[in-house]
Amino acid sequence: TGAIGLYNIGQSCCLNSLLQVFLMNIHFTGILRRITVPPCARHKSRNVPYQMLLLLEEMQCGKQKAVSPIALARCLSVHRVKLFVQHDAAQLFLTVWNLIKKQMKKPELVEELSNLYTICVQEHLACQKCSLETKRNSSMLTLPLPVLDSNSHRLKTLEDCLQYFFSPEELTHHNMCFCEQCGRRTPFLQSMKLVRLPQTLTIHLKRFCFEKSANVQKLSHYLPFPQDLDFNAVLTENQCEADSDEKAGWKYELFAVVAHSGSSSCGHYCAYIRSLTEHKWYCFNDSEVCQVLWDDVKCTYGHSNLHWGETAYLLVYMKKRPQ
Repeated sequence: TGAIGLYNIGQSCCLNSLLQVFLMNIHFTGILRRITVPPCARHKSRNVPYQMLLLLEEMQCGKQKAVSPIALARCLSVHRVKLFVQHDAAQLFLTVWNLIKKQMKKPELVEELSNLYTICVQEHLACQKCSLETKRNSSMLTLPLPVLDSNSHRLKTLEDCLQYFFSPEELTHHNMCFCEQCGRRTPFLQSMKLVRLPQTLTIHLKRFCFEKSANVQKLSHYLPFPQDLDFNAVLTENQCEADSDEKAGWKYELFAVVAHSGSSSCGHYCAYIRSLTEHKWYCFNDSEVCQVLWDDVKCTYGHSNLHWGETAYLLVYMKKRPQ
């Protein structure tokens, strides 16, 4: 099954959880197995994809309950990823992914990796006083979804978060932009439209926010997310900039949940992952791995009265195969 744990080498629960999500993804490991092996020992020790491949082989070849990611952790530390500190899973995911992409030498593998993970959106800015409109395409590794609206009201479901993220926003008063056609600052309408979704889609629930005191607060309120997610049923035509062929592939099923327990300053990560070969859910909690039920995964929806409880932080969805 590949369901092997990773020993915690000192506050490495965040890294361990992300590594399990990477290495349980057969689409990612299919790319990883085709990398160019670095030519010498020094280059091997500094190459993140190669060290991930060694870790994968150790996890798959042995019969141990868990293996140590110390060699990969040392490799990451060479690239200024700090060890023995609390990490934010969304930030660490971006850092590790960028290192993997940077160190993959084959252009075709870099392209495959980008297609596997990156989201393409189109940003729109429209002056409300004249007809000037600008459009710009950009790529994102995750969809960073707010869990509160602009009035600090709680959004009730994942679908609500997606709707809110892709809803137009009026830029008025001190947020007005300079319009070249009008020659002055004017109100603008800002919106984001979805252009392309990847095979593996990562959603970042922004459960950590700054209070007025500048302290980081964790938002633990109840926020359910579905096992099956169809973007065509969630977003309107005006929120998309894609053709019918692209939209036909916008049906997803949940693959993994990276969950956080504890407070914003002191916490722990684990990962719930659905095996793509067995179609069973597992909980990866450092060196401990056990099979779980969907009801166990649903416990990460959150609860307002359990601020130290386990809440989903990253949701990883996998594109459904066409029937």
